[in-house]
Amino acid sequence: MTLQRNSLDWLIQVAYTTGRLFTRNSLQNHAAATAFYFMLSATPLLLLLSYGMQWLGRLAESYVPATMLFAALYNQLRLETLTEIGFLPRQTQLTAGGVGLVTLLLSSRGLLNALQSAFKIIFPLETRRKFVTSWLLPLLIIPIAFGLLGLAGLVQAVLTFFAHVELIGAAQGILLRSLNALFMLFMLWLLVFLSYWRLPVSRPPVRQAAIIALLAALSLFALFALFGHFFQLEKYQSLYGALGGAVFVLIGAYFACIVFYLWAQCLFAVTRVDVEALEKLFLGGAGEGASRLEGFVFGRANRLLEKYGRTYQPGEVLIEEGDTSQNAFFLYSGSAAAYKNVNGGERRLGALNEGQLFGEMAYLLKEKRTATVRAETEVVALVLPPDMLEQLMRHSAPLSRRIIDTLCQRLEKMNLAAQS
Repeated sequence: MTLQRNSLDWLIQVAYTTGRLFTRNSLQNHAAATAFYFMLSATPLLLLLSYGMQWLGRLAESYVPATMLFAALYNQLRLETLTEIGFLPRQTQLTAGGVGLVTLLLSSRGLLNALQSAFKIIFPLETRRKFVTSWLLPLLIIPIAFGLLGLAGLVQAVLTFFAHVELIGAAQGILLRSLNALFMLFMLWLLVFLSYWRLPVSRPPVRQAAIIALLAALSLFALFALFGHFFQLEKYQSLYGALGGAVFVLIGAYFACIVFYLWAQCLFAVTRVDVEALEKLFLGGAGEGASRLEGFVFGRANRLLEKYGRTYQPGEVLIEEGDTSQNAFFLYSGSAAAYKNVNGGERRLGALNEGQLFGEMAYLLKEKRTATVRAETEVVALVLPPDMLEQLMRHSAPLSRRIIDTLCQRLEKMNLAAQS
């Protein structure tokens, strides 16, 4: 029961952190920019697709397998619909292919820049990619991504065509349709996973990126199904005329980018939720000026105690003077005292009470422990590794100021004790 409650607390905290960061980072604006550049990239790509279909159509006149493939692709990709709404011209000239390729490369760079700008906000980090790398990525990533999508569409078209062939049985048809759906889901997951894992300068853990990418892919599948069910192309054409098709696709791309960025923000929240919860605990409740909702979300410390907590009996040593460990401690309950060896004897420096953070001096100064901390009553303390303390100080300016203030007071007391 406790494990289930802690898991529920973790989910609520991740969801709250995701929503708060998504709104604060204004990712809906980045989604609009990404959708716009996607449209610019898709248009020359569709022209190239039209050139390819023309070549396949000429080949189909004398080659039976090409005829079957042409029919499958034409129906599956809905090229007639794309032609009707104005995305594809009824007759294309191959002489425009060079312009299409240049437009594709330029718009692809804009699309990747929009993605990178959003990911810099979602996964903030001070370091940057090298200049040459930042210029080469658009020329490689976007064409590869569209190539994978084209391959997925080709495989889907072939599987869908054979699934409707009357010569095969009903069971084989169901199997082919299932393979078709699974393959499309896998390709979509692969693209999302590579984006979540490789685009951030500071890469998230592979396992977490893979799981969040799967949830994002399933969400996109559901979005496409709902979008096709509730939104009709004919309505947009009647409202916007010839531009109705472009408006329809742009709205769909915008919602898809919203889902994509929302799950990316969730991935960051998963890696940062402990920092958020610890900050609220250290600053007292949910912190100064926090809302009632925030107090409810971060009000329980059971999950943190289970993950970082440790119990010390009276007289047990938490920190030994001269030790090289660099863990920090937060005194959740009980009381302890700090002692220092002075002139061959042990002198009590002062008491440590509930709510105090201590032991951070060894990490900040990169020195050995300067005092011994011993439990006076039964103590429950959160033991924080150095990397967690570093994240906390980077994330929370109020907490950093409190740590610096406490450190200054502690150094002053130690100097007074040494002089007396």
